[in-house]
Amino acid sequence: MTQTSSRPGWAVVAWHAIRPRTLPLSLSPVLAGSAVGWVEAGVARPDITLAAALSAAAIQVGTNLQNDAADALNQTDTEERRGPVRVTARGWLSARQVLGAAYGAFALAVLCGLYLVAIGGWPILVLGLLSVAAGYAYSGGPCPISRGPLGEFFVIVFFGLVAVGGVAYLHSGEVTVPALMMGFVVGLPAAAVLLVNNLRDLDGDRKAGRRTLAIRLGARGSIWLFGTLLVGVVLGLLAIATLGTPWTGAALGLAAMPFGIRIWRALAGAEHAEVYNLCLARTGVFQLLLTLGAAAGLVAGAWVHELAP
Repeated sequence: MTQTSSRPGWAVVAWHAIRPRTLPLSLSPVLAGSAVGWVEAGVARPDITLAAALSAAAIQVGTNLQNDAADALNQTDTEERRGPVRVTARGWLSARQVLGAAYGAFALAVLCGLYLVAIGGWPILVLGLLSVAAGYAYSGGPCPISRGPLGEFFVIVFFGLVAVGGVAYLHSGEVTVPALMMGFVVGLPAAAVLLVNNLRDLDGDRKAGRRTLAIRLGARGSIWLFGTLLVGVVLGLLAIATLGTPWTGAALGLAAMPFGIRIWRALAGAEHAEVYNLCLARTGVFQLLLTLGAAAGLVAGAWVHELAP
């Protein structure tokens, strides 16, 4: 089940274990939700943004750690793995150690979330508990989400609609149509990240008995779905922009689309793991760029609207 190799320093082990390159997936919706909430409430709340970012990042790290241990235990990660290093499969840490760290990360997420619950009340408590449960269920429990075809759907829901809507609610006390629309836009590239990951691991996942969406669609269908997700981002941003001032500023996120298209083209011609891994990392960057653009446009639009006579 494991590869035996000399363990590097703890900093290197921790880097591979927590997968910091995935953190934009959890931070982007916090930024988007904060921008929407700022526009709707008319006031910035850096305390909410910081607490939500810490909680979301902790859930992401906990999910990554549990996935690392679970995929080694169920022999999904083998010597034929094409993706980045996994510390449990390498034998650098035991599954028990990695799972213990995962549960610690989930506990940190709950601790940070308590501050948000004090602000937002029981709706935030419910959303927070559901998010932690979803993070656990991704690789844990009797029917792990990661082994079936609904992973991308859950990503859109929790890394998009729930995260953005929840943060916006903490600012304004409401869940609005613009917040949900922005959540949908941010969730689509997050789902694309998972799609690229599963496309890269398609052969190994199939041998391990998984039935991911990439396996169901095949390589060609998965590449077309990636393109469809990009189209969804464009349509979503344009739909938000049609809501009028200050929402027109969301269209600034479209500036990231040429980068997304280049990723799609590279993915269509990918044959080696290195290309898939590069596309994977760049898709996370693409999500962050479009989020920063849309958020900056929203805030700028709000300022212009306030200054207008």
